[in-house]
This record gives sequence, C-alpha cells and structure tokens, in this order.
Amino acid sequence: MTKFDLLRKTEIRIENIGLKKANLTDIAEQVAGILGLSKGEVLVVDYLNGAMILDVLNTCVNAYNIVGKKERLLKALSVLPGVFISDDTSIHSDGMLGWIAMDEKAATEALRKSEQMAGEILRNISKRVIVFSTGAEVAKNLIEDTNMPAIEECLTAEGYKVSRGQILQDDLVLISAKLMEAADRGYGLIITTGGVGAEDKDFTVEAVKTLDPDAATPFICHFEIGTGRHIKDGIRIAVGSYGDTLIIALPGPNDEVRASLGLLVEGLKAKQGKHVLAENLANNLRDILRAKMSHFHGHSFRQE
Repeated sequence: MTKFDLLRKTEIRIENIGLKKANLTDIAEQVAGILGLSKGEVLVVDYLNGAMILDVLNTCVNAYNIVGKKERLLKALSVLPGVFISDDTSIHSDGMLGWIAMDEKAATEALRKSEQMAGEILRNISKRVIVFSTGAEVAKNLIEDTNMPAIEECLTAEGYKVSRGQILQDDLVLISAKLMEAADRGYGLIITTGGVGAEDKDFTVEAVKTLDPDAATPFICHFEIGTGRHIKDGIRIAVGSYGDTLIIALPGPNDEVRASLGLLVEGLKAKQGKHVLAENLANNLRDILRAKMSHFHGHSFRQE
C-alpha cells in the first residue's frame, strides 16, 4: 500500500456546489468514505459563495484511495439531502490531494510504476553494506583488522556490495554520527565490530540505541559492576534500525564474528525482526563464550 505524507496540503475545495439545510457531518463522512479515510478524519471547515472547504485531518493517505476519485466523490455527494451538484461543480486541491481530479486509469498506472521503481531502489539499498571496525588498537594499527575481510568475503558471496568504513575511535558521539551518516547515505546494512564490552571504552551498543531506542540488546554474559575494569553489568550485542537501515553491533574477537556470519545471513534471508535476529546471534555467542570461560575459574560473571 503506497502512502504519502500530505505535507500540510490537506485542503479540498469544492466549487459551484449548492447547499440547503445540508448536514455538514454527513458531507464530511461521505468524502472520508470515498477517500478511504475514517469518520472524523475529514471536516467541513467553510462554505462561502458556492465554495465548500474541507480539511483532511489524517496527513498520511493511501495514494490509491485518492487518485481519480473526482466523479465518485461528486456522485456520492449528489445523493445527500440538501446537496446540489451541477456540471460546473469542480474539485481543487494542492499537493497530493490534487490527484483526486486526475484520470484514474492513468494515475493508477503511474502509481504502479512508481511502486516498482521504489521497490527496486529499496532492494538495491538492502544489498549495500558498510562495515565499521572500532577500537584504538585497530585505529593505531597495533592489531590487524581481520573482521572486515571475513565479513566482506561472506556477504559478497551472498550478493551484497560491501564497503569498508573508517575505523572508529572509542567515542559515543563519533560512532553515533557515523552510523547515522551511513544510513543517510543509503546503506541498508551497517555492521560494527568491537566495543560491545563492559569497559568505559565500549560504546557501540549505546550508539545503536542512540539511533534506535528500541534496539534489541541481549546480554552475552553478565558481570558485577566494579569487578576489574567493568563499569557496565555485562557484554551485549545490538540489532537496531534507523529508517530502512539495519544496524548490527557484533563483538570484536574474530572467531566470534566469523561464528555469527552464518546466522546473520540466515536471518537476513528470512527477514527476521531485530529481536529475533539479536537473540539468535546472542545464543550462539553465549555458547562460544561459555566454552572459552570454562577454562577460567573464579571469574565473576554469569551467563544469561
């Protein structure tokens, strides 16, 4: 269903329409019904010198419900008591509502073509990926970034176009800004690696939540705040969205990134919601971390 924001162009003007003891509520409801709107979403706001002004209160309308509806609208009004329609009666609107007076067949075909184009654009966007590695050690070339090549190889094989983003310093404002910028540039998928831990230098999960307060951020494990360098109560990952862009914050260890890629691809193909995808990734990472931590004793943490 193609919906458009009316962008404050919400007025419908019907000229050369006669009224005599007409019920304005009935008129408004009749117009709303023809345009696929609910009762109360159209109001008659003025009638002067044979011109009636209506206002559409719902500013987001289904395009197919308004194109070419002039004749149906006038016919529906003509059967109401006290409403008089003639050959001179006309409908005028600005913006999207102007489509009411368009030829229905031609306008509907144009809408279908625009939907096809929009769908193709969205499909292309969904296949554009940018990967950001985080951390001072990577930024200073102290350690090799092995995550980007692994992600690129995997997703390229699945038909994605993968771009290398800059290596991000451990700064919440910077990371948030770069994620937003990438989404605005038309990337359908953003992946970050690193910065999901419990120390004061870990900010990627918080950055995702800056863009999407409802992001899924399941724990991989819990820590006691104040133990070692832990200022947060655990390690999390994040899956969020910003507009049409999916944002995924993965851990930094390369084995954990590689172990997540199969589930990530599977989730993308299945179009899993962010909470389902996040939990699937987290469950797998918990198993990996459990195996790692089984070699250590006395570490103050607990699994989910």
